Amino acid sequence: MNEFKGSSKYVVSEDLLRIVNISIALQKPLLIKGEPGTGKTMLADAIAEALGKKLIIWNIKSTTKAQDGLYVYDTVQRLYDSQFGGEGVDDIKKYIKLGKLGEAFSADEQVILLIDEIDKADLEFPNDLLWELDKMEFYIPETKETIAAKQRPIVIITSNAEKELPDAFLRRCIFHYIAFPSQDMMADIVHAHYNNIEDHLLEMAMKAFYQIRDLPTVAKKPSTSELLDWLQALRLGGVDPDKIENELPYAGILLKKNEDLTAVKNAKNRVRNGYRW
Repeated sequence: MNEFKGSSKYVVSEDLLRIVNISIALQKPLLIKGEPGTGKTMLADAIAEALGKKLIIWNIKSTTKAQDGLYVYDTVQRLYDSQFGGEGVDDIKKYIKLGKLGEAFSADEQVILLIDEIDKADLEFPNDLLWELDKMEFYIPETKETIAAKQRPIVIITSNAEKELPDAFLRRCIFHYIAFPSQDMMADIVHAHYNNIEDHLLEMAMKAFYQIRDLPTVAKKPSTSELLDWLQALRLGGVDPDKIENELPYAGILLKKNEDLTAVKNAKNRVRNGYRW
């Protein structure tokens, strides 16, 4: 039995560890929600690394259709070949290209399939995949061929909750919400990436980071990846840790909107005038 125990680069909570292993045991897709920067996408990579399996990523966009993940029939290329004397025009299989779901089903060994940011597609997209995710097969009418999973893939689905997903789809998934890391867990995440970081630098950077996240006037709160980038900049710049809270060097790594930069600046001025953050 496959059992996920975490990986060297991905700090996982006990709750998440349990739910991943339950979804694997029950052979059901695992739907992961959480705000950007909580490690939803990286989870699939960590599972693939820990279990020694290939990772297939289907990045969903606003224009993505369910059919794209199954297969594409290249009618344009076939027409071109028929007009200009290409060989094998009558072999329709030559013009069938499997999508990411098709690749996962056709793999000889079990793979990890990541359907990333499913809520970016239109509302019908999840419903259009119900049969395929349930039965692990689909039919290609052009070749009268059924593509069935040789080995049932481990399916991880991520959502940023931009849209509500249909109930029929949700019933077929196991759900987990990844909360933003506590300061203790965040320290573990940082150490997983920078194992020799100076304790005082981390302490002062984390203090400023969570103060910013706690400000109600900050619209786009900085995420884990931005904290990691910021720490790297602070180290490379040789910043004095004791100046981080007041000066907030390289603030543009954490904050990406003028309004948020202004909100933090105003909060710092209040602190200088004797008020709290």
